[in-house]
Amino acid sequence: RSGLRDRNPAVSPGFCSTIVLNNPRRRNALSLPMLQCLRQDLLHDVKGRELRVIVIAAEGPVFCSGHDLKELSSEDDVKHHSQVFELCAEVMTLIQKIPVPVIAKVNGLATAAGCQLVASCDIAVASEKSQFATPGVNIGLFCSTPAVALGRSLPRKVALEMLFTGEPLSAQEALMHGLISKVVPEDKLEEETMKISHKICESSKSVLALGKATFYRQITQDLDTAYKMTTQVMVDNLTLRDGQEGIEAFIQKRKPVWSH
Repeated sequence: RSGLRDRNPAVSPGFCSTIVLNNPRRRNALSLPMLQCLRQDLLHDVKGRELRVIVIAAEGPVFCSGHDLKELSSEDDVKHHSQVFELCAEVMTLIQKIPVPVIAKVNGLATAAGCQLVASCDIAVASEKSQFATPGVNIGLFCSTPAVALGRSLPRKVALEMLFTGEPLSAQEALMHGLISKVVPEDKLEEETMKISHKICESSKSVLALGKATFYRQITQDLDTAYKMTTQVMVDNLTLRDGQEGIEAFIQKRKPVWSH
């Protein structure tokens, strides 16, 4: 199941919550119980004023191996299989719907739905030893749902090569193609992740929430529609208390005092 949610005192005045995939014996597979816990943890305190960032990390050498294949055997019925995939899709879309940034902290292998999880996060920081793959084709189960997140993060031909061959991308290749945000040495992974978290925590939660929701709305629209929608959002942003506070603070050459 997913694990700890830690208040980090170094990230203030808000806090960063860490969700740990904590079943290394099963390679942190996204079993039905793991997905249920992950959904619960993502929603915990998400509307609270103090929560500013969520980090998803993992115990063990594998970040996440994807679905638990024992749950997908013929011994379980179609209804159960549907429940697994539907909940997984719900969790992946939830990551982009919640009003705080979600960072994947990857230190190891992320495959299939585990790779989908990384691709679904807003930001992903990975150690140099990390790898990313969608090898379902090799066992007769094409990674069609991971392809949704992959196809929205990677160039089409890169995503399709991963999906057709199952061959992994190195951390540097994943960075080059846009699957992850940064690659750092393993001993710097925590430091770099918290550095990004700390910077996010300096901004207004209400402004970030508006910006995140707007980004995902506009990215699927044509250029004219996207500009029309975001133009109105910029106007709406100015009506927020923190929108005016930020501008006034800039003019007065002082640090803003956010109401969030």
